[in-house]
Amino acid sequence: MSAPIDAVHVRDFFSRPARVAPSDFLRREVSSRMHERLELVKIAPLRVLDAGCGPGADLAQLHKDYPAAQILGLDAAQAMVLAARAPASKLSGLNQFLSKLLPTKAGVDLLCGDLGDLPLAPNSVDLVWSNLALHWHAQPDRVFAEWRRVLRLDGLLMFSCFGPDTFRELRDAFAEADLYPHGLPFVDMHDFGDMLVEAGFSTPVLDMEIITVTYDTPQKLLADVRAFGGNPLSTRRRGLMGKQAWQRMLSALEKMRRPDGKLGLTFEVLYGHAFRPAPRVTRNGEAIIRFDLPRK
Repeated sequence: MSAPIDAVHVRDFFSRPARVAPSDFLRREVSSRMHERLELVKIAPLRVLDAGCGPGADLAQLHKDYPAAQILGLDAAQAMVLAARAPASKLSGLNQFLSKLLPTKAGVDLLCGDLGDLPLAPNSVDLVWSNLALHWHAQPDRVFAEWRRVLRLDGLLMFSCFGPDTFRELRDAFAEADLYPHGLPFVDMHDFGDMLVEAGFSTPVLDMEIITVTYDTPQKLLADVRAFGGNPLSTRRRGLMGKQAWQRMLSALEKMRRPDGKLGLTFEVLYGHAFRPAPRVTRNGEAIIRFDLPRK
């Protein structure tokens, strides 16, 4: 487990799309940077899974990139799946037209399910795409195993998630108030690399960048943190924080103002991609050894 994440709390939080919407600006920015990376990989998938699709903002772009593919949007929150119907329905006319021309089922379809227990058959997807969703799952190793299970041979996984330095200013400020955890201890990039290898992916590539968002007031900063998902830990403080403790936290934040007078909030964004390799053994467990004849 990456952290004692309360899965019910996460699902309930993301069951209110309007509450999450103010944080979508960062998801759109990270999505565009993921697409820049994806353009460097020459693939022609017939089936694409958007794992943790939220209200469906990435579905249209994936459909534009791969018009001949079936795009599957999956989210654990039923309300998000319902919200994704709107962008998906805008593509319905084109879907029907493409379905008549192409041998595969082109278009967008939506599913509700857990990232660690996908309602999909093995070897059924060519590309798994996941934008800022993985860090909300308590068992990322299980998620990687599921993603590998549903990918076809040579299928591609591309994902983004938050790294350990995310919300560091907020963690430091709350440390001045009490000893309770007020944010996720996000997983380190190198640990994700180990998990990918353990799950059976080949040549995983991970990199990271720091994105800093600035605010005029602590109130706006805190509102955005809540919109990103708040504190889903099962060990979080259950009651309200006292006024004095709250003031200590706000004072600590104020001391972090930058030279330009703004409050900064750090996001460490991790990017990863990997392929599902061909098996090294047969179904009977026999090893596959390749012999290349010498050239004459």
